[in-house]
Amino acid sequence: MDNAHVIRDSMEAVAALRAKAAAQPALGEAVAAVKRLQATRFRHCYSDLMESRDFGPASHFFLKELYGEADYAQRDQQFARIAGTLATVFPASVVSTAVALSQLHVLTEELDHVMASYCVQHAISVSNLDAASYVAAWHFVGRRADRQQQLVNVIALGRDLAVLTTKPGLALLLKLMRRPAASAGLGSLQQFLERGFAIFAALSRSKGKVNGFLTTIESRESAWLKDMFENPADKAAIALAQLLNK
Repeated sequence: MDNAHVIRDSMEAVAALRAKAAAQPALGEAVAAVKRLQATRFRHCYSDLMESRDFGPASHFFLKELYGEADYAQRDQQFARIAGTLATVFPASVVSTAVALSQLHVLTEELDHVMASYCVQHAISVSNLDAASYVAAWHFVGRRADRQQQLVNVIALGRDLAVLTTKPGLALLLKLMRRPAASAGLGSLQQFLERGFAIFAALSRSKGKVNGFLTTIESRESAWLKDMFENPADKAAIALAQLLNK
């Protein structure tokens, strides 16, 4: 399967999950609650990085684009629409990064929706989803290999973005695309590309900063996954509640 089909299939899968949630209000509310709790967990776990002058912008970018609760349906539609022309506009390294992003996106959405489905099936109140209910859903869903792959993809995406900032002429190409992107109704996608490029370009200018940032994310998330899967549910819930209440 070529890159364009991978991107389109991924975005179609995400769109189908969103449509299902929109058609079932209880499921939609549960999905939003799962994402909201996860975003809160990220903010507490990485508060030091988010308040850092060096790592703050990259941390906020990761939270908003990868761990956040915002609705990026418009950007995803734009992404799918230009999938077939990516290879004619961007170098191969950019295309492979776009493919990785689309695959990460669909895996994340799928895991969130399965967690949310558990909440609906067990009549769990999601108006203020608590740590115990979240952990119960997590343990029910399992899929440790997929969770590990999700982290691997996140770190790989960060490294890819850093590498892209070293490509000669790519920054200029992005700037030159602003007007055509706006005319084609691709403004949201253009803003995402420019924002990610600028943030990692700034981080890459200081030797070791990208690696330090991504290593910290990888270390903390690996520890989080280990605790969530290997601790009894009650212990994991207490640890999560303490983190959320910091």
